[in-house]
Amino acid sequence: MDPENQTSVSDFFLRGLTDIVELQTTLFVIFLFFYITNLVGNISIMGITIKDHSLHSPMYFFLWNLSFLDICFSSVAVPKMLSDFLALKKTISFAGCISQIHFFHFLGSTEVMLLTVMSYDRYVAIGNPLRYSNIMDKNCCVNLALVSWVTGYFHSMLHTVMTAKLPFCGPNLVNHFFCDIKPVLKLACTDTSLNLTLLVKVTGTLVTATLLLTLLSYIFIGRFLINIRTAEGRKRAFSTCSAHLTVVFLLYGTAIFTYMRSSSQDSLDQDKAAAVLFTVITPALNPVIYTLRNKDMKRAIQRVMSKIQF
Repeated sequence: MDPENQTSVSDFFLRGLTDIVELQTTLFVIFLFFYITNLVGNISIMGITIKDHSLHSPMYFFLWNLSFLDICFSSVAVPKMLSDFLALKKTISFAGCISQIHFFHFLGSTEVMLLTVMSYDRYVAIGNPLRYSNIMDKNCCVNLALVSWVTGYFHSMLHTVMTAKLPFCGPNLVNHFFCDIKPVLKLACTDTSLNLTLLVKVTGTLVTATLLLTLLSYIFIGRFLINIRTAEGRKRAFSTCSAHLTVVFLLYGTAIFTYMRSSSQDSLDQDKAAAVLFTVITPALNPVIYTLRNKDMKRAIQRVMSKIQF
């Protein structure tokens, strides 16, 4: 299409999850509950890891980062989705749409990087406990967290710039409840094969590489666990990994399902269901997973609560 004949789109309309008014009200209540649970749970973990000195260790430093990421990641899409449940017109500006794309992929890719770092931390803790504090010192932890954040930022910036440069001349109805790359690319007035190729190859490489490194860490952890003589010792060592493994399977499963497939109409509808899992449900479940499966965190919560009561 001739650029001179194109009309620039200044706003997008979001299709949302459903057009049924009664169902929108029900979903609003359910998702609001999950979002509040997310905020309360993750803020509590952040506060407790700072307040309780027994949790001033690399594992809980990374857990603090994960909780902060979960709050921010969910807040990119969920507040807008909640307000749209109560609105007649679900509109978002072009700048707001591009911002959602940027922060969603920035925080999401940072999280997969951080989960890989956390698996390495568990590998060092179980495989080399005597040197753990020397290997995972403060500088190492800060640098690993910083690499995760910087990698996530530049990964997202690539997709953000490539999407923002595309011409959009209508229609402007995004088949999603927030602006994600694939449904927005469907609205571009030009060939988007390069964007889709970058999405599959770059994002696919990031997800696959971090997943393989995470699995590699757990393969070595498994070898160390086999060498532990007592069943109680193996159980105690594995208990520090079980929560992390649960989160890994939840996040990577939905990420691979969403970004490693084509962008047909049916797949976009399926992507919306998957997006609910990793924007609404998983961030709310993470605090529950890490507290129910972690004795140190349970004891720290009890200590903090006892101080508050007295």
